[in-house]
Amino acid sequence: METLEFIIYPDGRVQEKVTGIVGASCAEVTAAIEAQLGQVVSQEQTSEYFTQPINQSLDASNQITFSEW
Repeated sequence: METLEFIIYPDGRVQEKVTGIVGASCAEVTAAIEAQLGQVVSQEQTSEYFTQPINQSLDASNQITFSEW
């Protein structure tokens, strides 16, 4: 489940926490929001950021040959 959590402090700072998004794609998800919020002071990547998405593919081919005996 993908979630974005925002904590807004009395001095105007906003802390953003992204969970459930694997890899660097979280930056794509939050780019528009961060542009509207203002200057990004710091970023800290979580372990999910460094996780590589699993891409599995299954290639199966059947070859049927008939021979005349």
